[in-house]
Amino acid sequence: MKIKYYILFIFALLSLNTMAQQSKNNLDVFQDSLIRISTATIAAETDPKKAEINGRFVKTLVEALKTPNSFAYPFDSLKNVSVIKSPDKSFRILSWYVQQENGTYRYFGTIQMNTGNGPLKLYPLIDQTDNITDENAIASNQVWFGARYYEIVPVTSGNRLPYYILLGWKGNTQNTTKKVIEILSFDKEQVNFGAPVFDGKELKGKNRVIFEYTKSNAMTLKVDQKAGMIVFDHLAPLDPEMVGKYEFYGSDGTFDGFKIIGGRLKLQEGLELNNDPSAMDELYADPKKNVKPIRKF
Repeated sequence: MKIKYYILFIFALLSLNTMAQQSKNNLDVFQDSLIRISTATIAAETDPKKAEINGRFVKTLVEALKTPNSFAYPFDSLKNVSVIKSPDKSFRILSWYVQQENGTYRYFGTIQMNTGNGPLKLYPLIDQTDNITDENAIASNQVWFGARYYEIVPVTSGNRLPYYILLGWKGNTQNTTKKVIEILSFDKEQVNFGAPVFDGKELKGKNRVIFEYTKSNAMTLKVDQKAGMIVFDHLAPLDPEMVGKYEFYGSDGTFDGFKIIGGRLKLQEGLELNNDPSAMDELYADPKKNVKPIRKF
């Protein structure tokens, strides 16, 4: 009898492995199709054509995600789509953008819940940036302040429901770029974006933090494991008379950050960040010293 059960177990295991391999093969085919459609979207010359092709991309992606075990498939060859999985593996976010003819951007995405071998569960993200009159409003997946997310940090505190910090890039116009610290939470079947969890100067009542700066500037916004916090460049106008004109804002060479304390994000200003030595250090010019880098090539 034991031998019989052992043989059944082996057959079941082989069957599962075969199904898993078949799913991977199917998803490889879907990924190849998505790459081709994505390339065509970027190459399209008009906004209506981009929208049409991107619509095919969305439909193909949803069909791909219906494949069994799709949650484990990384889509790592699909370079224009950011795929970030929550550390607790309860969900992942797929997000991307399509640049418009006038230099602005439209954002697309979905939240895929981890249902194991259960049916597909998605929360589509509908970019309503153009229709949002209050950028600080708490929103849903249907009224989404679009962004391409690249990092996710879970926050738990006491008996409260966990929430997740999302760091995102939000190309804006021909003149400025935005980055965002977004707050994601789940309440039963409801998806919420934004929450008043920020503490610090001028942050009372803030549900998300949005940075805007000149398009010609780069801005750091990342999780710094060594510092144990989210760190970012301090942005300032190039001239005091340009306050509020964000096309003239850029990094001033200093850093601020948010440290998670008691389930809240506490602002830390004027950080001293000590990076590990790098061969690229000699190419860096400290803005405060006004020293040009010595280029060795």
